[in-house]
Amino acid sequence: MGYILLIFSWSIFYSTHSLFASAKLKRILKAQWAGSQKWYRLLYTIFSTLLFMGIMIQSLFIPASKFLDQNALMTYLGYMFATFGTILLVKSTKQLHLKQFLGISAQEQSPQLITTGLFSRVRHPLYLGLVLIFLGYLLVSATYTALIHFSCLILYLPFGMYFEEKNLVDQFGKAYREYQKKVPMILPRWGKKKRA
Repeated sequence: MGYILLIFSWSIFYSTHSLFASAKLKRILKAQWAGSQKWYRLLYTIFSTLLFMGIMIQSLFIPASKFLDQNALMTYLGYMFATFGTILLVKSTKQLHLKQFLGISAQEQSPQLITTGLFSRVRHPLYLGLVLIFLGYLLVSATYTALIHFSCLILYLPFGMYFEEKNLVDQFGKAYREYQKKVPMILPRWGKKKRA
C-alpha cells in the first residue's frame, strides 16, 4: 500500500508541476488577476517544496525492502552519479537568476534565453542532474522505494520536457527553435561542439 501511495504522490507532484508551468494557466491568471505574476512563482515554489518534502517524509515510513543485492561497485557508481548530478544542478542554477527562478525577486525581469555553459551542451541540465541524483540513490540503496522515485521521474520526463519546451518556444520563438536544432535535449553529444 505504501508503494501505491508513493506513486500517487509523485503523480500529483509531477501533474501540478506541469500544470503550474503551463503558459496557458499563466495567461489566464494574468488576465483574471493583475499582478498575480509577481506572486505566482513564489507560491508555486512553496507548494512544490512542501509537496516534495511530504513525499520524502512519506518515503521514510515505507519499510526498506531491497530488490537487489548491493556490491562495492554499485555503491561507488551510485555515489559518483549522485555527486555528478549535484554538481550539474549547482552549476546550472548558478546560470539562472535564482531569486527570479524561486519567485523571491523584488523586481520583475524579462526572461532571457540562456544558451551558454551547461546550457550549451544540453537544453535541460537541471533534469539531467536530477536523473543522475535519483539514479545514484537507487544504486546506493537498491530499495523498491528508490526504484519508484527513479521510475516516476523517468516516466514523467518526456512529458515535463515536452510542456517546458512548448512554453519556451512560445516565450522565445525563433531563437528557441534555433537553439533546439543545435543543442540536444538531455543527453550531451560527445566530441567537439559544432561551430556556427
